[in-house]
Amino acid sequence: MTTVAKRENEANQTKPRKLGMAQAIGDALDVALGLDESVFELGEDIQDPSGGGWGIHTGLSTKYGPARVRHTPISEQAIMGAAIGSAISGMRPVAEIMLMNFVHVCADQLINHAAKLRYMSGGRTPVPLTVRTTTGTGGGFGAQHSDMLEGPLVHAAGLKVVVPSNPVDAKGLLLTSIFDDDPVVFVEMSGLYYSGKAEVPAGDHRVPLGKARVARAGSDVTVLTYGRQVVESLSVAEQLAAEGVDVEVIDLRTLNPLDTETVLGSVARTKRAVIVHEAVRRNGFGAELAATVHEELFGELAAPVRRVTAPDVPVPYAKTLEDAFLPGPARIEAAVRDVVGLGGK
Repeated sequence: MTTVAKRENEANQTKPRKLGMAQAIGDALDVALGLDESVFELGEDIQDPSGGGWGIHTGLSTKYGPARVRHTPISEQAIMGAAIGSAISGMRPVAEIMLMNFVHVCADQLINHAAKLRYMSGGRTPVPLTVRTTTGTGGGFGAQHSDMLEGPLVHAAGLKVVVPSNPVDAKGLLLTSIFDDDPVVFVEMSGLYYSGKAEVPAGDHRVPLGKARVARAGSDVTVLTYGRQVVESLSVAEQLAAEGVDVEVIDLRTLNPLDTETVLGSVARTKRAVIVHEAVRRNGFGAELAATVHEELFGELAAPVRRVTAPDVPVPYAKTLEDAFLPGPARIEAAVRDVVGLGGK
């Protein structure tokens, strides 16, 4: 490479790039590996040439070597055990559990050990572990590969839980998670990997945990959501704006820690709330949100909080049934219309 070309390449690395979410996550991993030698990755089939099931790791094992981008056996328990052991030894592992359903396989290590070690040691044993995992309905992956299981993870005291909705946040939240001294489960929805691009800041771009984003300001009703349903809620909000309904969309970004201040501040202004998530209804995270809103704002609400969720059944395989399972735009719109008193079209 000529000197001029090298300088141009270095300059381009400081400029925002238009990336999809999968590319933004790969960029965050590249930046983290370059910033700190204690950061390393481990997971199934993540080395080149495949770069993982979604190609997110492509080029990283070639650039940083197999010791820092480690291919593992097909064993979630082995991945999690090695990650926790290295974290308490001073490393910053980024462990990939390929699909969220398989977090159950290593749940004891994650929930009963990683989440509790700092507390059980009087704060002397931090566990700077990041667990990346993928899920989402819509790709025909079947019931054992598609569940959103954020609720049980939030319920596990000591774990931080992150669910990004766009490439910019995906990079910023992942970098923050990697350099956090507590265990973080970073949930990526596969339907967002290649669904759209955004101008992603170059280099060490970080987004704080525990701070929600006002994705769209509004005054009539608040939609509280995260992940793919942020995109769908924004679409519904734009459609309803033509009818004079002003919808505020809050992208929670992190479920634990939860930005309760932004949530309650928004609902206190609009007096109405609709909660949307892809997980099943019973004991879902939406129930916690609804309880919090009702406890704090019951006397100020103009309507009961509504939840739009998946039904309480395993994720179906057939495309038509998958579509019916998802809490899509039609159901979000119907719920918003209901709480603002418009009823059906």
